[in-house]
Amino acid sequence: MTEIIRYDKRIRIMAGFFKKLISGLTKTRDNVVSGLNSIFHGFSKIDDDFYEELEEMLIMGDIGVATTEKIIDDLKAKVRELKIKEPLECKQLLIDSIKEQMNLGENAYEYENRKSVLLVIGVNGVGKTTSIGKIAAGLKAQGKKVILAAADTFRAAAIEQLTEWADRAGVDIIAQHEGSDPGAVIYDAIQASKARNADVLICDTAGRLHNKKNLMDELKKIDRIIEKEYPDAYRENLIVLDGTTGQNALSQLKEFREVADISGIILTKMDGTAKGGIAVAIQSEYGVPVKYIGVGEHIDDLQKFDSDEFVNALFDIKGDTEND
Repeated sequence: MTEIIRYDKRIRIMAGFFKKLISGLTKTRDNVVSGLNSIFHGFSKIDDDFYEELEEMLIMGDIGVATTEKIIDDLKAKVRELKIKEPLECKQLLIDSIKEQMNLGENAYEYENRKSVLLVIGVNGVGKTTSIGKIAAGLKAQGKKVILAAADTFRAAAIEQLTEWADRAGVDIIAQHEGSDPGAVIYDAIQASKARNADVLICDTAGRLHNKKNLMDELKKIDRIIEKEYPDAYRENLIVLDGTTGQNALSQLKEFREVADISGIILTKMDGTAKGGIAVAIQSEYGVPVKYIGVGEHIDDLQKFDSDEFVNALFDIKGDTEND
């Protein structure tokens, strides 16, 4: 009975999230999808001009040049293969191609099934600490034992903010004081995780991208401590990016990849951005999957990324979640 109630609640949360996602992507849809629709309806034949117009519209939507080229090349190949003549018939092919660019693969959330350490990085102001709290709450709801490590000892109020989120999520937190050694916090958190038999340890880190050498040294030290003290742990390095910054988010990803091996992306503030196409660009251009997407401030407003659901919301197509 408890499982049925939990499942029903989950369905309601996902249906609400899908509605927020549709609403949040309105600006992107107004900017891009309406333009694409006018191209599909406005052209009488498939020719170079048709493809050029599509390409321009996708780039305007922050899907990026490289990703757009892949999508258009894929579309051209399918049009030839299926011998399609009508521009309007290309719409579903384009949607399918975008979904293919964003496929996560089967093991995207393997950390949920193992004893794991999640290292969460990102510049200040992107919603890093908030995202950690929301992921912790989601894992706790699945029955997982979660511990947070407050290793962002650099930013004022970071520890206090993470402690508030730990309380909201109902999980333990390991913290010292502002200015203390982040490595020591991670060490203590690992010992606590092992002693309390925690399933997932989520570590907040400082986002000092402007001082790359210090950040690199700090992350290397943290990495060494985890390798030595918790060698069997499954590892994830997640970067939090602000969806409203468009191509700047790509630049941040590129910079952070120079100091850490990034395995996934948390894309925040997607409620009201005109740059929703960035979710497609990030995944396609860098091969780093978007694993979570945020559409608001509430604890349920960060959910696992579903490429089908995202593209359906972008094009306002009714998906399975919406129908449930």
